[in-house]
Amino acid sequence: MTATDTTTVRVRTAAAQDPGDLLARLPEGVVFAWVRHGDGLVGWGEAHRVPVGTGAGRFPAAVAALEGWFAAADVDREIDGAGTGPVAFASMTFDPRTQGSQLVIPRVVVGRSGGRCWITTVGGAAATLPDPTPLPEPTRIRYAGASAPEVRWLEAVDAVAGEIRTEGPLQKVVLARDLQVWSAEPLDVRPILRRLSARFSGCWTFAAGGLVGATPELLVRRRGTAVESLVLAGSAPRGRDRAQDDEAAAALARSHKDRVEHDLAVGSVVEVLTGLCSAVEAEDEPHLLRLANVQHLATRVTGTLLQPLSALAVAGALHPTAAVCGTPVEDAMGRIRELERMDRGRYSGPVGWVDAAGDGEFGIALRCAEISGTRGRLFAGAGIVGESLPELELEETRLKLRAMQSALEATPAAPYSSGGRKPPSSV
Repeated sequence: MTATDTTTVRVRTAAAQDPGDLLARLPEGVVFAWVRHGDGLVGWGEAHRVPVGTGAGRFPAAVAALEGWFAAADVDREIDGAGTGPVAFASMTFDPRTQGSQLVIPRVVVGRSGGRCWITTVGGAAATLPDPTPLPEPTRIRYAGASAPEVRWLEAVDAVAGEIRTEGPLQKVVLARDLQVWSAEPLDVRPILRRLSARFSGCWTFAAGGLVGATPELLVRRRGTAVESLVLAGSAPRGRDRAQDDEAAAALARSHKDRVEHDLAVGSVVEVLTGLCSAVEAEDEPHLLRLANVQHLATRVTGTLLQPLSALAVAGALHPTAAVCGTPVEDAMGRIRELERMDRGRYSGPVGWVDAAGDGEFGIALRCAEISGTRGRLFAGAGIVGESLPELELEETRLKLRAMQSALEATPAAPYSSGGRKPPSSV
């Protein structure tokens, strides 16, 4: 179905028995997922695709077109709540100038939340669950280098760090790089999703149009007029035992550099939400978020919407955050375009879902890969400040890439050992 179709489409949501492992129910073909701690949404097929353009108006235009389709749908539901009825999965490019954003309503969506389970079908799709699939043997992965040589990336880091030290407008620039992979057989995102979910259950495991990953960073959750964001900045490695873990956490809490970086990231989110919400509140002190291989300083920010903006609209207002772009955002974006020598695509852009009521959840597409046939691109980035050392920033990106490499290879994720190096950030 195209954006110009005017035929009324029937959407039906019915209560369902617990499907068990949501990700194990995904069939072959085009799949979508947003799962954390086993709950969330999975979908497959394509009932409708909203074209997403480029430029500053891409989010408002996409929201308007999507809401028009939602309004025209004939919706019948046995169960209400966020994620029921028609749901769209979105994955947007990092750079507004870049094409490739996707906004798709699947033909079938299966959800579980708060002990309730449901299945939504669009346009007469069969309301049946595929049988769970066994986890296949991993495909052999071959590595094909990066879009730009590592030495060029080192030079870019050095140039940015020097520019920041001159006390100009730049305070931070996030520079990313990629790693290309290929296989003799088509890459299947389903086993990748299941491995990521098992190893990083506290993250949001996602799939949308070939983009697959597990992000720890919640850009926005919207339920009615209530919005929430979880800001991560400032990181430390996990220890090999409890004592070492606690020691690393205490050092992170004392780190002036990490706290300054964290406060800048929180401030950028608070500034945007203040323009959209009343009663904006951020936690007085960051709490510690411990994941499988890293621990972050995390601050929850909440607010009450002044107008009925959808989760996708709020995500568009927040993007790009300082955590994935830098500060000031426009200056940092300019340097990224000049120095990265690659197209980030949807890496570090908003990814998630939104329903017809405007409720939804969006994360930042971190620790992810774009998969297409037998090829894939893995991504990692590092926040560059004045005291950054290029070789340590390069090592940081290598370590971050291991999360996706381990999911592709079905090998255990290597624990992070800093060896005196800078620990990974959330990018």
